[in-house]
Amino acid sequence: MSTPHLINIALHVAAGTLAMAIGFYQLANAKGSQAHRRWGRRFCYAGFAVCASAAAGLALFRFLPNFAVLTVLVLYQLLGGWRSARTRERGPQAADAALTVAAVAAGAWLAPVVLAAGANVLVYSSLGALASVIAYDAARWRFPRRWFARLWRYDHSYKLIAALFGMVSALVGNVVRFGQPWSQLLPLALGFATVGFVFVRLYRQDAARPRG
Repeated sequence: MSTPHLINIALHVAAGTLAMAIGFYQLANAKGSQAHRRWGRRFCYAGFAVCASAAAGLALFRFLPNFAVLTVLVLYQLLGGWRSARTRERGPQAADAALTVAAVAAGAWLAPVVLAAGANVLVYSSLGALASVIAYDAARWRFPRRWFARLWRYDHSYKLIAALFGMVSALVGNVVRFGQPWSQLLPLALGFATVGFVFVRLYRQDAARPRG
């Protein structure tokens, strides 16, 4: 490997380790506090560094279909989760529409490239996940604005948890040498289970909260 390639890998590994450490800390941390917001920003910053170094590696050194789709998916989820915490009850704004259009363009360009390069179950599942998130983000423009006072917390939780476990899946893809690509689906399944647990907790909190 060339020196620039090694430097990029080192940056990617360092940022990924930091992002995952913060992400799992956030799952156990009290939600809604100043500390949660502060560490959430740090998680996103580290995640952006992960995606930037991954994109550089894919473009400049070695293109891998699995990681190309995961990079787009994780970045879109990170940005979406960040935005939902900023817009909250206001719902999606012009910047969110621009992000969705960019994700559609990236997906439309990337899909035939990765399929031609040799797709597997992880590529198909990641493309499906990206399409599902894009479809939801497009559909929410039709939602009544009053929904977002409660809905943003589910949106925020899903996207950032999914981004976290997407990074874990990429880690497994890099370090586990058996059961590929199926072994990379296990972190994604755990991520969905975690999302389900968080959604149940949010629903119970909403049900206990008086409606005005």
